[in-house]
Amino acid sequence: MSKKPSKSFLRLAEDMEAFQHYIRGERSLSQHTCNAYQRDLARFARWASDFMDDPYHPAMDELADFIGWMTETEKLEPASIARHLASIRSFYRFLKLEERVKETAVDLLAAPSLWQRIPQVLSPDSVTKLLESPQETDRYWLRDKALLETLYATGCRASETVGLKLQDIQLAEGYCKCFGKGSKQRIVPLGSHAVESLKRYLAEMRPKLCRPDGPSNIFLSRAGQPMDRITLWRIVKLHAGRLGLHAKVSPHTLRHSFATHLLAGGAELRSVQEMLGHAAIATTQKYTHVDRERLKALHKAFHPRGQKINNDGKPQEK
Repeated sequence: MSKKPSKSFLRLAEDMEAFQHYIRGERSLSQHTCNAYQRDLARFARWASDFMDDPYHPAMDELADFIGWMTETEKLEPASIARHLASIRSFYRFLKLEERVKETAVDLLAAPSLWQRIPQVLSPDSVTKLLESPQETDRYWLRDKALLETLYATGCRASETVGLKLQDIQLAEGYCKCFGKGSKQRIVPLGSHAVESLKRYLAEMRPKLCRPDGPSNIFLSRAGQPMDRITLWRIVKLHAGRLGLHAKVSPHTLRHSFATHLLAGGAELRSVQEMLGHAAIATTQKYTHVDRERLKALHKAFHPRGQKINNDGKPQEK
């Protein structure tokens, strides 16, 4: 049963608001990151108002109960739980900086071990079908085709793709400038298919969507406004569903496929890291575990005992 909010919890809401001003103003975090912190802390505050005695003096067993509640009641994935705990730790460190709390149990609370999950990847054939899904009978087919081609050609995140401006692409040279996490800029090649799709979209459809005083974003909604990530997600889902692809296909699936297909084709890990905008190469290395068929082919071709076996039990000749 919910408890009546105490003065501590009323003060907690004020401190969470102050924390938002701190991460926006002093730490200059992006709006997307600030919103994520806000959502995570709001979930924690709702739980804490029912199950904690004093949010300014969290006990280790209370925090363990919060993890259990996120796992069993909220059914959150380990990665989401880890993000919540990172948000909570950042908030309590802010309170400590403001001398609102002393040492807390939060500093001792480690994130749960994250599963080393293999990213979902489409085969090259499935990607080709997805990129060819927009048809001339679709109202915004040129935009959607250019959008899908750009996602796969660059490996950009959804937010980076919808944030692309006209001045960020150089079609004659075949590259674009992406602005990733922390407003870090990187140069990514586009490839001939994406270049041709973008040229046609920019020439034939975007002028019909854009108003005279419209935004400089490349990808626009039907109302002529900058496309948001939700619309991008829906477009990918629409075309994936049309082909009967896996229900979890998303813009990020094309990013995973971009990296995996590059590495499978022999690209250097450092180059893929740079194109993806990963700060640490360990983040990129997860894609080296995906292409199992290629590993089996290499093993069969080069390992002394990697040959196929005949029906008589003897190795086939190479």
